[in-house]
Amino acid sequence: MARWSSPKDPVLEVALRRNRRWVVNNQIKRLLLRFPSRTAPVQFLQSRFKTLDLMGRAANWLRKYPSCFEVFSAGAGDGEQELHFGFTKRMAALVDAEEAAVAASEPAMADRLARLLMLARGRRLQVSKLAALRGPLGLPDDYLLRILPANTDLFHLANPYPHRRNAAELELVRWAPSLAVSAVEAAAAASGSSPRFTCSLPASWARSHAKMEEFNASTPYISPYSEERGLPGTDADAEKRAVAVVHELLSLTLWRKMSILKLEHFRREFALPEDTVRMLLRHPCLFYVSNRYKIHTVVLREGYDGSELREKDPVVVAKDRLGEIMQEGLHEYNQRRRLANLEKKRSRGEVKVKKEENEGEDEEAARLDSVEKREERRRFYKVLGIPLVMLKPRFSSSLYSWQSAQGSHQKWTQQSKHGDSCKLYCARIEERLLQLYSHWQYIVDSK
Repeated sequence: MARWSSPKDPVLEVALRRNRRWVVNNQIKRLLLRFPSRTAPVQFLQSRFKTLDLMGRAANWLRKYPSCFEVFSAGAGDGEQELHFGFTKRMAALVDAEEAAVAASEPAMADRLARLLMLARGRRLQVSKLAALRGPLGLPDDYLLRILPANTDLFHLANPYPHRRNAAELELVRWAPSLAVSAVEAAAAASGSSPRFTCSLPASWARSHAKMEEFNASTPYISPYSEERGLPGTDADAEKRAVAVVHELLSLTLWRKMSILKLEHFRREFALPEDTVRMLLRHPCLFYVSNRYKIHTVVLREGYDGSELREKDPVVVAKDRLGEIMQEGLHEYNQRRRLANLEKKRSRGEVKVKKEENEGEDEEAARLDSVEKREERRRFYKVLGIPLVMLKPRFSSSLYSWQSAQGSHQKWTQQSKHGDSCKLYCARIEERLLQLYSHWQYIVDSK
């Protein structure tokens, strides 16, 4: 795979940021949900700490998030007390809200799964491969148990190779014409125009806009749900259909993004080109390729308004709330630690000494900063060609300094080649000169 990426887009990079702590806590939440009582021994979590890429004590990690987890002692069965952990009341309420959102989204999950199978060759995919798309599509761990019994007329679980391990396949029983409408076709029908790709880049990217217009005009739009993938055609037709397939795949995901490694994992099933990354980079109006965290990710540009999703699924909203309470718990823990450390320093008498040292350092830093700023202004005025006498007239017993400064200012204003852009600046200089003259006059009168 080519190790390239698009020119950096700071706004979309914000959307791609991943909080590692949120990922770890989400995995701990999933471990805890395996227990009917939603409580588990801390030792159980400690035994799985390495699989979470964590080191140290599990109890210390849990105490960092008091808003999410609570640690308590419970009987171990042999009369001894053992540390257990579970959800706090707020966390349990949010977990229940997420479960409710997932349950309410089961019909939408079935539609997304059916569309995914309609995009694939043979209208079937291996269940082991589908596990890679479970996260982007927002499918729970037990999606087969949730969706298949309620949609037996749409899905069928088959095992064409019983002698092989992990050979089970999920196939589409019947074609659903109402679902065979891509996001591009739906947008065109809503606007009353013909299906075509739209450029989501700013108008200043004129060359990219021109290339997108040329790409749209080269051949008609090919639906990713059409059966033309096996028919011979030009390279332009093949690329247009591949772009349509990737566009539709990203439109089916909850966060409108996907790892390119996962995308290339389905190259044969979705008839994608050999070098998928190059194809994505040829269409910056549609896709943004990032290498954040050294993971190549493709983002659907039109799915975002700045760094926020244009349309948020209820499951996404529920997960965002979980992320907020996790961050809140970490902030609370850090505040407690900071106050505890401050109290220790106060008891040892270190805070006062450090404060005096900081005051001396602050005064020295302010003095040096003032000198540097004066030198910086001097160099700036020298570059502009403004006479220094005009900016800083000397206060003498004679009026010559003021008259000289005023004359220099008028002369420089008349001869300056900077034009109208200097008028405002000159007016400010003149105002400053009047202030200096008033101050000089006050000194003379006081004598």
